[in-house]
Amino acid sequence: MTSPPPSSSTPQPLLLQYDPTAPPALPEPQPQPRLLFPFPKRPTLRVTTEFDSDSSVFFHKVSCKLLDSLAKLKLTFRNSPKGEIAEPQVSFVSKHLSIHYDVEEQSTLVKSSFDLGSGLHFSTTHDVKSNQGEAALVADLAGPQCALEVASPIPLVGLPRATLKFPYGEVSVEEKEEEEAKAKLNVTGTLKAHVWDGLCIAQYSDEEVNLRYRYKDDELSFIPRISLPSNALSVALKRRFSPSSKLSYWYNFDSNYWSAVYKQTYGKDLKFKAGYDSEVRLGWASLWVGDENGKAKTAPMKMKVQLMLQVPQDDINSSVLMFRVKKRWDV
Repeated sequence: MTSPPPSSSTPQPLLLQYDPTAPPALPEPQPQPRLLFPFPKRPTLRVTTEFDSDSSVFFHKVSCKLLDSLAKLKLTFRNSPKGEIAEPQVSFVSKHLSIHYDVEEQSTLVKSSFDLGSGLHFSTTHDVKSNQGEAALVADLAGPQCALEVASPIPLVGLPRATLKFPYGEVSVEEKEEEEAKAKLNVTGTLKAHVWDGLCIAQYSDEEVNLRYRYKDDELSFIPRISLPSNALSVALKRRFSPSSKLSYWYNFDSNYWSAVYKQTYGKDLKFKAGYDSEVRLGWASLWVGDENGKAKTAPMKMKVQLMLQVPQDDINSSVLMFRVKKRWDV
């Protein structure tokens, strides 16, 4: 008598196979307890210290970003080698609002700017202590290159100043008071035009016209200037010998004063300059370690150093070696 075949519902034994190449199983991570009041992360402090041997004064700036980099808090002050602190100022700066407080003067300067709509911008500056300031409204007329600005002092005195900006310059009209005469309208303006492969700029202010022409190519820059009606004439020449070397020369025809500067760069963070100024009869040479026009954070080790030697022509023995150091720390 044969036994019946096993039913499909009968449980089969579970066979475990060991794979030596399989990675070991890791325990499941346990959920971390959530804090009822999470502590915000401390913002990074940026401390910048600058020392100028000519004035023997330290300048310090401490800043940090707040509200997820939407605003910045800044403290600046100066101190002498004796430790005396001077000119302390506290500033809160954001995109649309900035507040600057002078501790010694106990004065607060408030600046704000925001857009009222498409092509309409409003800005204001107010000194709380003196109760003075200025409000300005800028409207784009035919794109950002053509705009009309109307600015008025606070409190309102006379007519507001109107400035028309266009691609070839700008013209401003404002009311100007005189001591022994009635107020009159004062016009200032700047006009630009391309002439002879160069740029000609005419500036009018206080009944004086300054004309300047600038021609520039890859090797030479030629910049003559003349003032009318005084007929004061000067000329500047800049000659580039290579991408890393340049000579600049300036001459004043009225006074016969002249100056010359030679500049040689070695990469991005090393620059040598030497020059002479006939008006003060002084020769000088300087060496920059770190970008001269850049910030300390872009320099190697976040530090900029300038060494300058000044040699008077009349008394070489009174030559002076000066230096300036600017260093930044991120705390």
